[in-house]
Amino acid sequence: MPRDTLSREQIVRAAIELMDTEGIEGLSMRQLGQRLGSAATAVYWHVTSKDNLVVLASDAVWDEIDLPDLDTVPWRDAATTMAQGLYAMIIRHPWLVPAMSTHLLHGPGKARHDDHLLGVYEAAGFTGPDAAQAAGVVVTFVLGTALGTAAETAWQNRLRRTGQEDQIQDLITQATETAMQFPRLRAHATAWTSDDPALNPAQDLEFGLQTILDGLQTRLAAPS
Repeated sequence: MPRDTLSREQIVRAAIELMDTEGIEGLSMRQLGQRLGSAATAVYWHVTSKDNLVVLASDAVWDEIDLPDLDTVPWRDAATTMAQGLYAMIIRHPWLVPAMSTHLLHGPGKARHDDHLLGVYEAAGFTGPDAAQAAGVVVTFVLGTALGTAAETAWQNRLRRTGQEDQIQDLITQATETAMQFPRLRAHATAWTSDDPALNPAQDLEFGLQTILDGLQTRLAAPS
């Protein structure tokens, strides 16, 4: 595809799809050009560098998060919706976590999200720096909760790309055997095999999120 028929949007979307399957380390202008049927030089003409492309792709995925109407949705419901949306977005794009550690991520997509998130906590009654801190506490918790699942997806994809997927079960077995040497981990592992439907990442997210929101609501009600 010649450079004049490519668009930045096409390139960014193709980069997202490539990183979803290959990880951030699998992104190259050559592979991207092959996906688009174009030369790598044509891709560079639109996005200037691989680092710039990572920033553009990282910003684009923030548009996937729905923003609730703050005039009609109670603040806790709005906070929960946005937190769940952020978690789901990171799980869809696990490469975003390592991208955050190597790039300064910015752009209209993330700014749109962050601005609306501040509005949620301002609607709750937080003002000034308190609103930013409340929003930051929730975002940090969501990122931390998603990190484990995203990391597991990333290393499993890496083993599959390198033809070592037969090692996945061996690694899980080794990790389990190590955990069994410690009494509390052993007791919890036994509980996890009890087919309890509540023992899943979504339940962990819900429990932690509502606990944090309870604390924020208590803080709002406390005397100044």
